[in-house]
Amino acid sequence: MKRIVIAGGIGAGKSAATEYLAIRGFPIIDADDVARAVTQPGEPAWQAMRDAFGDAVLRNDQTIDRAFVADLVFHDVSALKRLNSITHGHIGIEIIRRIGETTSDAVFIALALFRPEHRSAFEVDEVWAVLASPDVALGRLVEHREFTEDDARARLANQATNEERVPLVDRVLWNDGTLEELHAKVDAELARCGLVHG
Repeated sequence: MKRIVIAGGIGAGKSAATEYLAIRGFPIIDADDVARAVTQPGEPAWQAMRDAFGDAVLRNDQTIDRAFVADLVFHDVSALKRLNSITHGHIGIEIIRRIGETTSDAVFIALALFRPEHRSAFEVDEVWAVLASPDVALGRLVEHREFTEDDARARLANQATNEERVPLVDRVLWNDGTLEELHAKVDAELARCGLVHG
């Protein structure tokens, strides 16, 4: 079974790529979904987040207020480091568990915060990055996801640049164009790998 990471920053189109791969019939393990699962009430990461940040991170129903946490960490580097130290281990364990349950000929792991050590941790065969120019990513966040321009700029500034991402990955899918053009690039990579679902 091939294990392929799909990396990419906010507004680049990583989700668009994985949604298309899911339509093509490939299983997707999304680190954001895993993060939601491991921070549910009663889970160890939930308690650790409450201990670190206080009850302010909780909604009335005791679930984590993800919007509050996102706003906090994207404007405070030390808070982001604290959050990552709490959640990354739990997320990694759950991703490995889900990979182990997969029976397909390939699984795609959507991982915005890809780091070189993930190659060995998840026994990855390839890493693809979906990248867009900063102006395009900014426009998508403002136009399609209703971010304010200041908030979008803050979030883009708090992540790795394209120049930092490119040396870490095996394939780059530039996504400054249309959705159809991105799908064609994904199809080309699937063909190169001999993967022909859907």
